[in-house]
Amino acid sequence: MQSVIFKDLGLIDYKTAWDYQEKLLQQNVALKTALRNDLSLTTKIDTQHYFLLCEHQPVYTLGKSGDMKNVLMSEDELDAANIQFFKTNRGGDITFHGPQQIVGYPILDLEKIYTDIGKYLRSLEEVVILTVAEYGITAGRSVGETGVWINPDIKGEERKICAIGVRCSRWITMHGFALNVNTDLNYFKNIIPCGIENKQVTSIEKELGRNIDFEEVKEKIKENFIKVFDVEFFTEETERL
Repeated sequence: MQSVIFKDLGLIDYKTAWDYQEKLLQQNVALKTALRNDLSLTTKIDTQHYFLLCEHQPVYTLGKSGDMKNVLMSEDELDAANIQFFKTNRGGDITFHGPQQIVGYPILDLEKIYTDIGKYLRSLEEVVILTVAEYGITAGRSVGETGVWINPDIKGEERKICAIGVRCSRWITMHGFALNVNTDLNYFKNIIPCGIENKQVTSIEKELGRNIDFEEVKEKIKENFIKVFDVEFFTEETERL
């Protein structure tokens, strides 16, 4: 069973969280390089898994394979609406992050778990599928479209409740998933979410018709992450970002 450092970063600026992920990834990559160059270090140092949860102020992020035409606002309109925008190094297209959306950033060394990106993405989806199921929501996968969907096979009723986009370097992961809990879904009207036209975006709140205990959902995500990845969590004092 792998040990994972868990950190709840709370409400945090997107770029600050991105930089922190990059720092943790690069630390792990540097350790791997050192181990490759000096095998005598294997009993002294090792890579470290992390799982970060947070929420962001309104921000649109575009994946490295994304298309700017899926952003339906001009730079001036974004500024006027006080919405940040970043081109990122994750996979996927355009998505939105904002308050009352749970964003999960696993920084995992997949060489210590399994070296299969497809399986990793399906595992992230499974964490969310199990979590929303605890609220009576039946969700699943849409063929060829990463993320978690409700009614993915019923034309006109397909709606995405969680977006997923990751980066992997030397089998170290970063970025992750964004689960809409009580998220203001109006923000998604300014983009073509994930570059997929004519499909809806939803939230736990919208599906159930009531406000959801945000912290409770976080706890369920943690429990299901432990179950799906067969890991244990421990915490350490959150360092200065």
